[in-house]
Amino acid sequence: MAEDIKKMPVGAGLPEMPEEIKLAPKKVAIDYKRIVFILLGLGIFILFYLIPGLPDAVDPGGKVFKLPWAGKMALGLFLMAGIWWVFEVMPIGVTAIAIGLFQVLFYIRTAKEALGDFLDPSVWFIFGSVVIGTAFSASGLTKRMAYKMLTVVGERTNLILLGVFLVTAAMTLIMAHTAVAAALFPLLMAINALYSESDQPTKFGKGLFIGMAWAAGAGSIITFLGAARGVAAAGMFKQFTGNDIGFFELIYYMAPIGLLMVFVIWLIIITFFKPERAVIAGLREKAKNLTKELGPMNNKEKFVIFMVVGIVGLFMAKAFLPIKAFTDLDRAGIMLVGTVLFFMTRTLTVEDLETIPWNIILLFGGAMSIGFCLWQTKAAEWLAVHWLSFFLNAPWLVFVLGIAFFVLIMTNFIMNVAAIAIALPVSLVIAKYLGVAPHVILFASLVTAGMPFNLLIGAAPNAIAYESKQFTTGEFFGYGWIPSVILMAVLAVFVYLIWPMMGMPVLAPK
Repeated sequence: MAEDIKKMPVGAGLPEMPEEIKLAPKKVAIDYKRIVFILLGLGIFILFYLIPGLPDAVDPGGKVFKLPWAGKMALGLFLMAGIWWVFEVMPIGVTAIAIGLFQVLFYIRTAKEALGDFLDPSVWFIFGSVVIGTAFSASGLTKRMAYKMLTVVGERTNLILLGVFLVTAAMTLIMAHTAVAAALFPLLMAINALYSESDQPTKFGKGLFIGMAWAAGAGSIITFLGAARGVAAAGMFKQFTGNDIGFFELIYYMAPIGLLMVFVIWLIIITFFKPERAVIAGLREKAKNLTKELGPMNNKEKFVIFMVVGIVGLFMAKAFLPIKAFTDLDRAGIMLVGTVLFFMTRTLTVEDLETIPWNIILLFGGAMSIGFCLWQTKAAEWLAVHWLSFFLNAPWLVFVLGIAFFVLIMTNFIMNVAAIAIALPVSLVIAKYLGVAPHVILFASLVTAGMPFNLLIGAAPNAIAYESKQFTTGEFFGYGWIPSVILMAVLAVFVYLIWPMMGMPVLAPK
């Protein structure tokens, strides 16, 4: 017996070792690119910490704008966050947290200010919009809408994309573009699932979601209901010039350029994200059959529709009824009415709450924080005066486009309302020296403020589209320059030729 035991191989009779234990641990590859961009962002921030100061900005009237120490640090933080966001060195929501943290650690602003911005009403507005989108999905309404639309537009992928973009732009005429994107997102996920069963990104998927985000911006410039920027800019314009901008006056000048850009966006998408398949054979019939399977509309779907109509009604009342109870009602408060009632009626459950993309909510908290940081530390004002001073001796058209381009760049990093609030007062002062009418400055600024095509933080639809996981932040940034350049060219034609033909004053009377 002892001899037999000696002859037995080592390990004989023991349980088989699990396969995962047998395997040698995999070596984790070091992502050097990520490390380089993390260090690049930190290096730029430290550089701004070390330099003693930056030159003063001076407007045409001789007023000097000094950049305080906190403003200098805000610029460094602004650049660091931009690099980290573009190259996605870590989750975009974590970069947003870093924005608040760095302000506190380096005494740029107090913790109450820097971190309190993460709970700004605008962030709650975005949260409420996302909840509406979740309600559309949870109730089954998005599938019903998706199948109905596909039955109408047919099986050609290019026409499906055009249909989505037109629906997106049309909805922004009566709803905030954030709410539109949140409501349409589940619908687009349903359409994309019919195109491809794989989780891997496709050209069609990239074009579908990127195009939706861009089209939401293009449509939102047409009416005051598409975004808060229009109302805020009109209020500032009246304060500075004494002239009011009417609801239909805005539509008259903005509808042509907004609609044109929707079709331009479609052409860009089908060119650079040409779908792998020109036709999805049998899609229309499949959509009809899926619609039949859904059966009649259930009570949850009816309640979601009722709530959306009610919320839109409150927004319209706020815009048109001169009643204090409506005019003083905050947009975030209106949007959160739906959130509470959806959970109160069990249209949504706590499990649905856990599906909220908190990464995106944090992203906009960080965007609010850096925006207010630039504003409160005078860094934004300093930037605007420096930039516009380059155009003091330029032709009036170059000056107007220079303002619009500044707003375009700034609105990719901070709230578009803040971008206009920074640029409009300074540009209206300089415009007097160049003989430029204030109207063309306002409308040109509103056009570019509504279409931040490069960064996710530029507009909520951009960030909502990112949740599809069909594209990276780098792709969004890179391809975004194509519509941005075309937008500036289109705007030049409108400013120089079309708007004057429509009756807009572009030169101040001498």
